[in-house]
Parts: sequence; structure tokens; C-alpha cells
Amino acid sequence: MPQLDLRIPTSAQEVSDTTKQAASWFDSHWQEWLASGVRIVFIIVLALVLRAVVRKLITQLIARMIKPSEDADEPGRLGGLLANTGVVNPERRQQRSEAIGSVLRSVASFTILGTAALMVLSALGVNLAPLLASAGVAGVAIGFGARNLVTDFLSGVFMIMEDQYGVGDEIDTGVATGTVLEVGLRVTKLRGANGEIWYIRNGEVKRIANMSQGWSTASVDVQVGYKEDLVRVEELIHETAEAMAKESPFDELVWAPMSVLGVESVAADSVVLRVEARTAPGKSLSVARALRQRLKTAFDLAGIKVKEEVAPAGGAAGTGTAATAVVLASASAPTDAAPPSALADPASPRYLATAPIPAPVKPADDAGAKSP
Repeated sequence: MPQLDLRIPTSAQEVSDTTKQAASWFDSHWQEWLASGVRIVFIIVLALVLRAVVRKLITQLIARMIKPSEDADEPGRLGGLLANTGVVNPERRQQRSEAIGSVLRSVASFTILGTAALMVLSALGVNLAPLLASAGVAGVAIGFGARNLVTDFLSGVFMIMEDQYGVGDEIDTGVATGTVLEVGLRVTKLRGANGEIWYIRNGEVKRIANMSQGWSTASVDVQVGYKEDLVRVEELIHETAEAMAKESPFDELVWAPMSVLGVESVAADSVVLRVEARTAPGKSLSVARALRQRLKTAFDLAGIKVKEEVAPAGGAAGTGTAATAVVLASASAPTDAAPPSALADPASPRYLATAPIPAPVKPADDAGAKSP
């Protein structure tokens, strides 16, 4: 390749030679430049078109996933990936599919545009071997240092795809319990019962208990007197529960009729009945509180006692005898008595020291002189 003379020409002949040399150099390289430019433009256009097509396909795939099937009891093949029949409602499925679609579109864009950038650098004549080697070494180093980050990211992706929980759910992760405020690919944010905020790495979660999916169970223990008619009590409980289930907002919170499971425990003065009802997720406590309040009012109107008054045996005499027995038992029971006092012994020096000082005795002469 001829070397260019970069000296400033000082004569007409040098100017002519320099111009010819530049024209020759340009004439020998313009085709290569044009080919490289066309190649670069083609790579960029192809990458943008491919990116748009892939993003469009991902959007259509997600739309088919969340599209309800014609047979409500049997979702389609794609819809089955996000269905979780009986657990997730369509709104939750749509939110989850949008999150998954966003992740897939981001991965596709990064892959396509990154490959196109490397091809453009190759078309410009840049040697990619050192760059790829450095990127490989850096990737290995980052992989060792950020292995926890990769674990958290993958765990977050699978949590979103499987819909283990969502925003607003009440969950127990083992290390913290609370309401989900935000679900990320790396960290999940919870609001605890006392108002604190927990940031939990997705890779550290080993188990999850979701109290907001499907349905909840409201359990109420009803205590009545031992002598009450249990059949009448059960009928009153059923009437009260049915009346409450027809009122707003409990007509939407109670999903199944309340049932009396039977006697839970028996005591000398009372009997406990167990009542359960299937409610909306996370609403079991409010339904149970409302049912207790209504049962209390119904029992008061029906004259049902919650505890029998057991009179002591023997009447008044028995009462006196029992009181005497209590006194005797308390007197005979061992107690932590105080150590004996030294003042209790009349012969002890301390007891003698507490004796009053006697009055001084007047002399006999003084007494005779003063007498008349």
C-alpha cells in the first residue's frame, strides 16, 4: 500500500502529485467503504426488524396465554401455563403475563441488539478476538461474584411464572410474614404486621405460605351452658349464620354455608361447639368476628347461657365449712416464714437493751430537808 505524503506542498507540481495520490487512494477504497456502509446499514435494519417481529410474537403469545378458553373447565394448552384453575383470577393472570412478557421482550432485545453491535464492529474492521476474550474473562469473574444475584433473578422469574404470590397477598416466607407490596425479579418487599418493611431476596426463600389464594376458613368456637339444648343451639347458630350471609358485605365474603362441626370440648359448666365457614381469601378473621357478635346478640335474646352457675354443696353451712377449711389449710400450709427476731427472747441482750431507762432516785437528805 503506497504511503501518503503528509507534507504541505510548496509547489504546483507537488500539489498536482498530492491530488493525484489522494484521488488514486480514494478510487481504490471507495468500493470497500461503500460495501462496509451497506453491510452496516443492512445489519442495523435487519436487527431492528427482527427485534420488532420477535417482540410482536412474544406479545401475541402472552395474549393467547391469558385469553380465556371456550371450555371454562379445560383451559387451552398455552392458557394452562398460567391458569392454575381455581386459584388465580383473570386479573392476576393478566398481571403475571405482562410481567413475563416484559422479561422476555427485554431478553430478546438485548440478545438481538448485542449481536448486531458485534457484527457492526466486525464490519468496521475491529478485531473482536481480544474483545470477546476479555468479555469471557469478565463474565466468568462476574459469574463467580454475582452467583447469588443470578440465583435471585432466576428464582424471581419462576416465582412470577408460577404465580406463587402477588401484590396484596398475605404470605409467610419463613423469615418474615406480611402483605406483599412489590414483587421484583431479585427482591420481594413485604409490609409486616407492625408496619415494618421487609426486603427478602428471592433466592433465600425456601418455602412460601400464601394466605390470600383460593379461599380461607373462618373458625369460631361457641361456648354454651352445660344444660342447654344443643339441638336448639345448633338451629339458632344456623339461623344467625344464614341471616348474616345474606347481609352486605358478607354476601360476597362468605363463599359456602356455615356448618356446625359438633362438640369440640365438654367442661363441668359449659360445652364448646365448633363452627366453620369458607370465606374469601384473607377475610376469615372479619367474618369470624362478625359471627361472634351476632351469636352473642342471638343468645341474649333466646336466653341461652354461655356458662352454668355451679352452687357450692351444703348451702350456707357448707360455705362456712369450706371457709373454715380454707383457713385451716392456709394455716397448716408451709409458708416462707421470717427468721426469728432477737427481741422475742426476754433474756437476750437486745431485748434488755430495749427496756426503758429507770428514773433517777433522789437522795434521802434532800427529801427530809424539804419535808415540813
